[in-house]
Amino acid sequence: MLQRIQTVYMAISAIAMGALPFVFSLWTTTDKKEVFFTSSLLYIVFFVVSALLAVFSIINFKKRQHQFVLNRLNMIFNFILLGFFVYRSLNLSGETNVSEKGIGMFLPAISIVLLVLANKAIKKDEDLVKSVDRLR
Repeated sequence: MLQRIQTVYMAISAIAMGALPFVFSLWTTTDKKEVFFTSSLLYIVFFVVSALLAVFSIINFKKRQHQFVLNRLNMIFNFILLGFFVYRSLNLSGETNVSEKGIGMFLPAISIVLLVLANKAIKKDEDLVKSVDRLR
């Protein structure tokens, strides 16, 4: 069923990883130039894979266990992307002028929180189905 709360969480996660990187910059360099995710092929791949995994997980709404696994895999991709951003931000701290970190660096963290909430709702649905099966 597409009207479940975990579908909403996964849809917001897909929007956060698929559309919002075009809007919010990852960081601003010392010469006031905004850097978006399109500056690196690695960032593009991770953002696209994360968005596609969220959409594919929404499409598999009849298979709750597959949704759960896909969301976990998506969380792993987001943690890796977040690790790249932390590594990059630690390298930026050695500059003479302080560069600003953008909102785009926090999009993987937002996506992780949404996917955790979706997995909690999937687990709750799965437990409800199992409890009803015991009564039959």
